[in-house]
Amino acid sequence: MTTHVKQKLVLVTCLVRTTLAVLAASLVSSALFTQEAQAAPVTGEIGFTGSAHFDTNSLATATRVTEWRNACGTLGVLTVSNVVGADYAAFVHPCENATMAAPWVFNPSVPTPALWSVGGFTFTLTSDVVVLQTATFLNITGTGTVSGNGFAPTPAHWAFTTQSARGHTETFFSISADTR
Repeated sequence: MTTHVKQKLVLVTCLVRTTLAVLAASLVSSALFTQEAQAAPVTGEIGFTGSAHFDTNSLATATRVTEWRNACGTLGVLTVSNVVGADYAAFVHPCENATMAAPWVFNPSVPTPALWSVGGFTFTLTSDVVVLQTATFLNITGTGTVSGNGFAPTPAHWAFTTQSARGHTETFFSISADTR
């Protein structure tokens, strides 16, 4: 082999090694310094008020909410009563209507997609537990996932309490949901 050919081979070999080294360094640098964007979890609390119609006249035997109404009587929605935390407050305002899923079967527990939705947030109920159920009082807690507005799906808690002095199918109640 001539000296000229040897010099060209050495030059080509150096170029290939340099190119490979630069590519490898780029990949390592990319892996070390580039992080995939991770959405933050939702934090805060949100509360609702309104009325619920049950499948029976007595809270002692109720197994489901058949319809929801806000304080003005609008079917299928509840009124947001309070918002705590910047995550919810940026998108949801008190007195805004939240869409509710019906029926909501709580005994036995049945997962309920989009149990409530408001301001771009949606809560999917995974399960619930009847804590106390009498003819005049009903307390239910549950867990699920709240998602929306670019936040990561976040585990959330749900609490529903209602009372009825005269055994009517419509009772006013309070609901709270939190992700703290």
